[in-house]
Amino acid sequence: MAKLRVSYEYSEAEDKSIRLGLFLIVCGILSLFILCFCWLSPTLQSLQSKPANCTVISVRRLDESFECVFTCGTDCKGTSQYPCLQIFVNNSESNSVALLHYDEQQLVLNPKCSYVPKCERDNQKMKDDVLKLQNYWIEEGSNQSFTCFFNPQRRPDDVLWQRTHDASVLLHCVLWPMVSLLVGTLIVLLTVCARSLAVRAEAIQKRKYS
Repeated sequence: MAKLRVSYEYSEAEDKSIRLGLFLIVCGILSLFILCFCWLSPTLQSLQSKPANCTVISVRRLDESFECVFTCGTDCKGTSQYPCLQIFVNNSESNSVALLHYDEQQLVLNPKCSYVPKCERDNQKMKDDVLKLQNYWIEEGSNQSFTCFFNPQRRPDDVLWQRTHDASVLLHCVLWPMVSLLVGTLIVLLTVCARSLAVRAEAIQKRKYS
């Protein structure tokens, strides 16, 4: 009976395989929850935005400036100011005037402005970025229609130039955690099955020679 118990014990290699499989299973479950919490909800909200055709009506720069916070090291922070550019477009789906924003992140960051430049120590550099975009829409973008995105339920008076997330984010949120979970499960099952077959083969051999 003691010998039978010893035969059921896993070898060091089998024990490592089971631990590896369990580690992959735990990583798959945790990453699934983390990715779904961080990426799935924003992506679903982004995909709710409907495509539409937009045409620029007016481009203007407000006299008002907005503050932003920049970092220049571990313990180095400061504030800068950037001008507010507003681009109003005609939304073909709702047949109404809407304020164009670069993407969802900039819409949340500053709902009053169409573009929020990267915060820099140099105010003039941010001003030049805004001015460059303003000239683009006045000279090239004003006479052509383009695809924009809008959500009539959440923000009917705003449209987006581009989406921050697309359907591929949903695929990655689910695919890689499931791959880790599946591989870990297979490692555990194959190790347990291999050990079980080895024990049965040992038991049959002992019966044969007993």
